[in-house]
Amino acid sequence: MIRYNLRKNRNDQSTTYGKYYAYPVIDETLDLDMLAEHMAAHNTPFSKGVIKGMLTDMVVCIKEILLEGKNVKIADLAIFSLGIKNAKGGAASQEDFTVRDNVQSVKLRARATGVLISKSLNLVASLKKVSVPNTPTDNEPSGDGQNG
Repeated sequence: MIRYNLRKNRNDQSTTYGKYYAYPVIDETLDLDMLAEHMAAHNTPFSKGVIKGMLTDMVVCIKEILLEGKNVKIADLAIFSLGIKNAKGGAASQEDFTVRDNVQSVKLRARATGVLISKSLNLVASLKKVSVPNTPTDNEPSGDGQNG
């Protein structure tokens, strides 16, 4: 069950100003140690320590491979790749382009695959509205009101 609350778009520059959007309620974020413990509880012959070691090595290796200019696909999870966030405005010509002036950052991208693609999730996910205090600080951030 995916619990959600509603937030009002308070960006008066947006075409959807004043409209309400659903946002998922996240109770907890599991780290690798917690994920390993969860996985070890699923009748596996591997201990939490072995699983955590493999996951830790996987993260290190994925970073290394991405920095070599390759993508990594983990079936039924995601295709991981790197993207470049360009600075606003761009360069007038190829000769004027510099990384310092025209690249804002490098970012990690993850594109869902297999059982985690939207089409598959839409078949199995169910939503439930939760009651959350309607305060601008924690429930109605400014922004465009789109899912994030």
